[in-house]
Parts: sequence; C-alpha cells; structure tokens
Amino acid sequence: MKTYLINHLRIPGDVPNSDGLSYLEQVEATVAPYGGKWLAQGPGDVVEGAWPGSVVLMEFPNREAATTWYNSPEYMAIRPLRINNAISDIILIDEIPEGFTIKGFAGEVRRAIQGG
Repeated sequence: MKTYLINHLRIPGDVPNSDGLSYLEQVEATVAPYGGKWLAQGPGDVVEGAWPGSVVLMEFPNREAATTWYNSPEYMAIRPLRINNAISDIILIDEIPEGFTIKGFAGEVRRAIQGG
C-alpha cells in the first residue's frame, strides 16, 4: 500500500536561502534508494480556508520505506538544513484500500456510533 508524505512548507521570505538551496540540492539523492518520488510541489490555489506557503506531495512504495527514509542517516544529515530554514508540518498517510468509498466510510461510522 503506497504511503504519501505531505509537507505544508513555509519559507521565510518565500525564497530559499543558501542552506535551504543546499538541502534541495541533496534531498533527492536521499529519497531515491527508498523509492520515493515527488508528485507535486509549490504554491497552490487556496479555495477554502487559509494555507500560507507551499505544499510538497511525495509518494513512497509503503509506510516502511517512508519512515526508513525519514530516519535514514543520509536524510538525518541534511534534515537540519530544512528544519533551521523553513517551517514544515509533515504527515504520512497511506493510500485508501481498493474499493473504498466515502459513502461506505460514513456507513461504518454510523454503525460504530449506534453500537452495531
């Protein structure tokens, strides 16, 4: 089951500094061995609510690959370049199972609330 990394990214001044650029130049090489790839990156069009900054959307083959990359010595070596020069809220989320419907999910929640 694929796992997605979502980063709500805010860069002070909206332009990466030298350390931020150094991070960007190195991060791809740390991701590749774990099967990670970028699916989307950049500012989005906010259609509801507030979303200052940009978004980074990445895909990994599974949760184990994503967490192993995030905790790898190679990534840990450059992670301070991002942490010290940007504000990030990062989550991992697994893809939904085959056949999932939001209506079915709502039904499951209703049954759980009703105790059956």
